[in-house]
Order: sequence, then structure tokens, then C-alpha cells
Amino acid sequence: MTRPHPRILPYGTAAIAEAAALIRDGGIVAVPTETVYGLAADATNAEAVARIYAAKGRPSFNPLIVHVADLAAADRIAVFDADARALAAAFWPGPLTLVLPVRGDSGIASLVTAGLDTIAIRVPRHRAMQGLIAASGRPLAAPSANASGGISPTCAAHVAGSLGGNVPLILDDGATEAGLESTIVAGRTVLRPGPVTAEALLTHLQHPPGEGRGPIGTSDVTGHDLRHDRPPIGPRPSPGGIGVTAPGQLESHYAPSKPLRLNATEAKSDEWLIGFGDVEGDITLSASGDLVEAATRLFDLLHAADANDHPRIAIAPIPSKGIGEAINDRLRRAAHR
Repeated sequence: MTRPHPRILPYGTAAIAEAAALIRDGGIVAVPTETVYGLAADATNAEAVARIYAAKGRPSFNPLIVHVADLAAADRIAVFDADARALAAAFWPGPLTLVLPVRGDSGIASLVTAGLDTIAIRVPRHRAMQGLIAASGRPLAAPSANASGGISPTCAAHVAGSLGGNVPLILDDGATEAGLESTIVAGRTVLRPGPVTAEALLTHLQHPPGEGRGPIGTSDVTGHDLRHDRPPIGPRPSPGGIGVTAPGQLESHYAPSKPLRLNATEAKSDEWLIGFGDVEGDITLSASGDLVEAATRLFDLLHAADANDHPRIAIAPIPSKGIGEAINDRLRRAAHR
């Protein structure tokens, strides 16, 4: 039986209008952002949001990020404190997601937040996502446009290969810029590292002595809340016994179908090696050791490795500095079985 194919339309006014009509009718659309391609639906329509979960095979305890046009729109949905406003002013529009208390009159479907009293929200920079938000007139819930737990998509072909006919329409605006999902921050805790590094966040969260607050530091990646010197924040329990407080926290995530070995300096006989820097490999994330280039190419090369005829994948060591921290977070989850 031939698997159905989605329609793929190149970005443009007509494509945005058609996609927006689908959104308003309660449908789902794959659309690029500056991070990865997202699978978007009207965040105020529970049935539309349910179609995202169904298309992805996504567990319902895993919340979704809501994308809005600007800070004013976000303010109508979530409650901002001074830290959140400072980060929004510095990094929006862009690849930063803030986890904030959700307003009781937000209108957001409870399925989006997975029943939590917080919401993950961001203002995207990409023209296609901004265009779809504007044309549809809706806040858009949009996780990555791939089967749940699989490799995130950085081009339209990845979406089609992963979801097939489960998504009726893909807006194609080329390869994504960042190649990694957004950084997620709750308070002063980094829940998911991403393109906005802890060092960058640090520069916008300095406070005078005596306020009882400290800046985000590297320890935040382990879940340490520096505002009140509390112990590490753990995942919130769900009825199913699995705790998730924000997208991208599942232990096994971003995973190829093949076993993945980390920190490999050479390939075994049955492995396809993804190199970095001095480790050449069959293909490389960055021959020069550029971490930004590596982040941009990461999911694309994992897709290529998954399609290769070798039964196993290996990947070279990646330094855990700057955006390398986010790369290693994705690789650790991809390798978890």
C-alpha cells in the first residue's frame, strides 16, 4: 500500500492564505520556524490540538509550545514577572521559550498545557510562522513536525518523510536557520538548552545585591533554581507516572531508528560515523570545529545516517560549551534506549 504524501507548497502569499484557512478550520499545517519545522494548529481549539497529538503519536502528558506574534499577545496568555520581561525584551522574536503561569482567561485549550498551570510560549522570528500567525489570527501550538520521539525536521522533506499523509500541507521555506529547538527557561532554570545559551541569558538577568536573586549559571542546566537557592527542580508528576513540565524533556527523544554511539573517535565496522573537528568520519558536522555550524547540521546528518545502509550510527565528541551544551543534550536523548 502506497503511503499518502502531503502537499508541499513553496512559501508565498497564496500558500500562507491556504495554510491559514486550514488552521481556522481546525486543521494542522507544517511550517518552518527559525529553529526546526513545526506542526501548527489553533491553540484555542482542543480538537485541532488533538490532531497534532494524533499526527505525531505524541503522549498527551507532553505539553506544547504556543507561538504568538509579539509580547503583547503573549501577555494576554501568560503572567510575566520582571525576569521574563527582561528575557522577552532581549531575545524575542527568536528561539527562546518561556514557561510562565497561564492566565485563567487565556482561551488556550487545556490539552496544550497537558493540564499544567503553566504555559510554554514564544515569539518566533521566521517569516513563515509569523505570516501564518497573522493570517490565521490565532495563537499557534506547534511542536516539531515529526513523529514523536524521532529526529526533528530541518527541511520540508524531513517532515514529509516522517509524517507522510498525517500532515495535509507543508509550507516549504527552505532549511531552517538554527537547526535546534528553542531554549526553554522557567524562572531562572534552563529546562532545555538551545540556541540562546546560558551565557547569553546571564547578561540580561543581573540584579543588584540584596534582591535574593542570582544570574543563570551553568548549574541551571541540571535544574537548579538560583532565585531561592532551592534544590534541583524535578519533573512534575503526571497521572501516568511520567513527569514533564515543558516540551523536549522526555528521556528518549530526537532519536534515529538505529542505535547511536556517542563520543566516538573512530567507526566500528558496522557504524556510519558523523565527525566533528579533527574526527573526520563518513560525513562531518563541522570540519573546522564550528559549534554553530554543527548545530545547524545536526538533525540533517542524523536523518542521513538513519537512511544509510549501516545498521549503527556513531558520532564524534562535541565540546559542551556555548551551543555545544544544547547539541549534547539532543544527542544524549537521541542515544537513550
